[in-house]
Amino acid sequence: MVEINEKRQKALERSTTLKKRIEKYLENRSRIPTGRERSDTIKKQKEKILNMLEASQEDWNSWEWQMQNRINDSHTLARVLDIDEQAQEKIKEIGEKYRWSISPYYLSLIDPEQRWDPIKLQSVPSAMELLGQGTPDPMGEEFTSPASSITRRYPDRLIIKVTNQCGMYCRHCQRRRSIGEIDRPTSVEDLEKAIEYVRDNPEIRDVLLTGGDAFMLSNDRIDWILRELRSIEHVEVIRLGSRTLVTVPQRVDDELAEILSRYHPVFVNTQFNHPQEITEESAEACNKLANAGVPLGNQMVLLRKINDDPDVVKRLNHELLKVRVSPYYIFHAKGVQGTTHFRTRVETGMEIMENLRGFTSGLAIPTFIINAPQGYGKTPVLPEYVVSWADDHILLRTWEGRVMEYPNSLDEWKEGEIF
Repeated sequence: MVEINEKRQKALERSTTLKKRIEKYLENRSRIPTGRERSDTIKKQKEKILNMLEASQEDWNSWEWQMQNRINDSHTLARVLDIDEQAQEKIKEIGEKYRWSISPYYLSLIDPEQRWDPIKLQSVPSAMELLGQGTPDPMGEEFTSPASSITRRYPDRLIIKVTNQCGMYCRHCQRRRSIGEIDRPTSVEDLEKAIEYVRDNPEIRDVLLTGGDAFMLSNDRIDWILRELRSIEHVEVIRLGSRTLVTVPQRVDDELAEILSRYHPVFVNTQFNHPQEITEESAEACNKLANAGVPLGNQMVLLRKINDDPDVVKRLNHELLKVRVSPYYIFHAKGVQGTTHFRTRVETGMEIMENLRGFTSGLAIPTFIINAPQGYGKTPVLPEYVVSWADDHILLRTWEGRVMEYPNSLDEWKEGEIF
């Protein structure tokens, strides 16, 4: 009995230590609101936008209406947000160089009282875009395109860019050079060439449809592409990249979910960057796809002033799991021209990973990725937990910073002992 009590006492002491390790996050969590928690404020902004556009709830629920009524002039933007005339002129100047456009839905998520609102920073042009730093194509996509509309960086998978259109043109966009001034889906002729390239290269087992945003295509066009790819025997996995779950969640209708369910295994990767983007409407879009058997992964971009904080990322990942989206990647922001003010130091991403591993469940821990320059692919960057190596053991550093010896030797196998 004494021994049992001693063990229980040690367990209780350990529990006390663990509780202390999460106190800071629990205190900070209340200062990191989700979109669901801001529903009353969002509703007021939504009503303001509907009145301005003389629209109805039925209009709001239509993704076609959302696309047709994207805000892309500073005067209209100022009617919703507190933007003075000088800022309006600067936004107009930026728009002459870099296209911008915000869906009414995403605009409703902005808190006009917050200067550093993470939704505003991702969607409203900033004067810092005109600093001219970075390059148009840091990933060298122009040199990794062996066929029309294809990007290929790896042995067994490739990208097909199916459109240049997005539900909103994010200020940190990696392909802003491709946006242009006209939304232009990839032609059927070019899509057929891309599909034929896949057909002619049997090592390709995984195809990602992106753009732009793959969900900007019509349901019929998506159905046709998926049917063609699924007819290729060596294509095992089809993925679609879409941020509409975040920016125009109305796009995920029942018909789209049903179409995707016909061609499994089909995966969808999206991009939530802050807990404020997880609203009732975006949650409904995620759940609709998950209910259709579509696994969802999140590819967060690490953005300065938006999510460069371990507690923000932890809150985001917890909320993603609640809507059945798996945290998949954290991308270090690329040095794209006009977006470099969003970049953090690499150490920031490492610190975030250090504050996830052990402090939350493995389901909530993505992989921190740096895209190698010139199109040489994703490189995982991980904190170092192996301190040193010896012949028969290694020294490990645990998530709490404890350094411990771990055996690393092999027992001898004797063939005569195997039955």
